[in-house]
Amino acid sequence: MKKSLRMLPVAMLLILSASVSFAQTRDTGKLMEYENPFYKTIEKAIAEFEKKEQAPKLKFKMDFTGHDLPKTTAEFTQVWHNDPVAQGNSGMCWCYATTSLMESECYRLHQKKIKLSELHTVYWEYVEKARRFVREQGDSEFGQGSQANAVLRIWKQYGCVPAEAYTGMKEGQVHHNHSKMFAQMQTYLQSVKRDNAWNEKVVLDTIKSILNHHIGEPPKKIQYQGRTMTPRQFLANEVKVKPDDYIDVLSLMTASYWQKAEYTCPDNWWHSKRYNNVPLDDFMTTLKRAVKDGYSLMIGGDVSESGYFSFKDVAMVPSYDIPSAYIDEHARQFRFSNNTTTDDHAIHVVGTQERDNGTWFLIKDSGSGARNGANPGYYFYHEDYLKLKMMYFVVHKSAVKGLLTRMKK
Repeated sequence: MKKSLRMLPVAMLLILSASVSFAQTRDTGKLMEYENPFYKTIEKAIAEFEKKEQAPKLKFKMDFTGHDLPKTTAEFTQVWHNDPVAQGNSGMCWCYATTSLMESECYRLHQKKIKLSELHTVYWEYVEKARRFVREQGDSEFGQGSQANAVLRIWKQYGCVPAEAYTGMKEGQVHHNHSKMFAQMQTYLQSVKRDNAWNEKVVLDTIKSILNHHIGEPPKKIQYQGRTMTPRQFLANEVKVKPDDYIDVLSLMTASYWQKAEYTCPDNWWHSKRYNNVPLDDFMTTLKRAVKDGYSLMIGGDVSESGYFSFKDVAMVPSYDIPSAYIDEHARQFRFSNNTTTDDHAIHVVGTQERDNGTWFLIKDSGSGARNGANPGYYFYHEDYLKLKMMYFVVHKSAVKGLLTRMKK
């Protein structure tokens, strides 16, 4: 009897345990976004408490009141050109402007409307920059910028492709962003220099792997209008512009006039000496005549002046800077020599018009500032701005025959 009473609690426990087991449900879980609304209020309160009052950033700009300014692109006599395309967060203006020039030239010469890939050129330009960096053991500029004749040099070596064949963009991407890509290449090349690791193949393979990750590998062959071809075949048979037919014209006092010269700026990283250096009056006369004769030009120079205002699409030289009558080769060289004029932007001249206050040029611009005004992708440059601040231009050789005959052999 005592034994059975002693076993009773154990039996009851077994019965209760079975009962609980029988009643329990099987739980499930799901993935959900983590939220902590109150912590967000903490972060906001801390930020507000620690926030320092900052005065608004003011920049001195010209007051355009009373000036006779162009208002729309329709006022200009234009050459054919593709619609403006934004370069995003990148230093590709040199390639966008020159590629746009080549598209216009393809139409002028062959009546063909083609949109070309800028990124194909940019990819191979980075490879060639890295190659020279290795061969010069680090004593060579490696930046995002370059020059117009770099496009032509790359085309001769690697050809070109239509825009749809190579965009340099990932699915869903709207704007280029080369900040991380460039930083990685720059950091890598500095490590190469630090370690004296001058193996050209290894370096170029690494640079290509960085480029491939960010903007994709350029095609070795493309499909165009039902035919397969290489980029060089596409250049020769479809685009049909000849890179050697384009001339660089410079006007600086740092070299003798009527001779070939080097344009001494960081973006001329391979120290090209193919610039035809001419007096400023000849520079401007030739530029004006070329555009009026139906040519377009790529021009490069400085866009940092107070008379450069994106919200009015205008670039001009205010009299408080220098009166128009005093803009000459000395004023131009002075600004270049003291670095208030730098080679910081490249653009495409696609039209012109005459007004009572002089000649104005229609500028196609890939920069972000060109999209703040009423004519997205365009600026209106007064001739004085080109005369003082634009250092060189590129145009087909047939537009500058007079200059070329005067160049010293």
